[in-house]
Amino acid sequence: MTAIIDSDQHLFESRTLWADHIDPALRDEALAIVDDELGYSWLTWRDHRLGIADVQLPGDTGAIGRHRERSRQHLPSEYRYDEVLPVHYWHPSARAKHLATMGLDQAVVFPNFGLLWERRLSESLTALKANMSAWNRWCATVVTEGGGSLHPVAHLTLRDPIWLKSQLEGLSSAGVRLAMIAPAAVDGRPLSHPVHDSLWAAFVDHGVTPVFHVADQPRVLDDAFYSDPDESLVPVIESVFLWVPAAIAITDLIVNGTLARHPALHIGIVELSSVWVPQYLMMLDGGWQFTSKLNGSPLSPLDLRPSEYFHRQVRVSSFSYEQPARLTAKAGDLFMCCSDFPHSEGTATPVEDYGRAGSVPDENAGLFHDNIAALLTR
Repeated sequence: MTAIIDSDQHLFESRTLWADHIDPALRDEALAIVDDELGYSWLTWRDHRLGIADVQLPGDTGAIGRHRERSRQHLPSEYRYDEVLPVHYWHPSARAKHLATMGLDQAVVFPNFGLLWERRLSESLTALKANMSAWNRWCATVVTEGGGSLHPVAHLTLRDPIWLKSQLEGLSSAGVRLAMIAPAAVDGRPLSHPVHDSLWAAFVDHGVTPVFHVADQPRVLDDAFYSDPDESLVPVIESVFLWVPAAIAITDLIVNGTLARHPALHIGIVELSSVWVPQYLMMLDGGWQFTSKLNGSPLSPLDLRPSEYFHRQVRVSSFSYEQPARLTAKAGDLFMCCSDFPHSEGTATPVEDYGRAGSVPDENAGLFHDNIAALLTR
């Protein structure tokens, strides 16, 4: 049996990870986790509170809501962050050992708090790049201490091409094979803009695969639609339309020819749901064919149908409850297993969960190994 690779786990950052790994000249820009007078731990930047640093438990989302409601009511925290945070939540070698208890051989590990700050730090490109660079340096340690079992995901922005190419070179040398980027416009330019072609080529040349993942990143919908209170962890509209930013971004890259121009470029779509993929592929081909006829020509000449580029170069994480076997029958072998461990909406028993949904490792090599392995291969 081939190794089972989980395409989506999260490694918590320590309180001082950013300050410990940031450019010393930019230490004042470093993110940090700081306690308030009531015992709540907060992710902070320039003394601004960006969000509560929760200790999550798989399957218990309500605990996060209760913890945050106590904070809103100015009641003391029921726990001390450092006292209840398990070592395998943040320590690479401990996480690597923990995989066996989950029935896994390897895991892709995204940042935890790195999902909370990109949009709000975007006002300062200097701070944005500095804190991304700090996490990326830590990724090299995760590769080493993970002993081949952990595949850390770097954090990048396309806003500074020189910086990006330098980061990719360093990540490649350190053995980091994945990097999270926002499925959003880059300073008003679509991802497919010709000025970005050299960046996509750099991803390929350095063997680093860009990945879209749910996070608080630049938005594709107008801010007016986000009516939630500022302290809300996830806006309702973002949860309902979780898949929309990734679908828009990958459509842009396909119909404007980026994937055609860079056939070795692969894209991962992680924790953005997967049930949308079969209908999306139908609409992708149908919409492209219709508008090409209606307008007289396609946006970019393509040798393949748009869905064929998706099949060739894109892979999507699929939770067990989405019934990936059923999705595979409709859309093809595109999907990757994921646990989202240790997040509250995730699971500590992914192999058992997939088994109950009709997918077992011996019979589904694509789901449990091949598709995520394709994104990890140089």
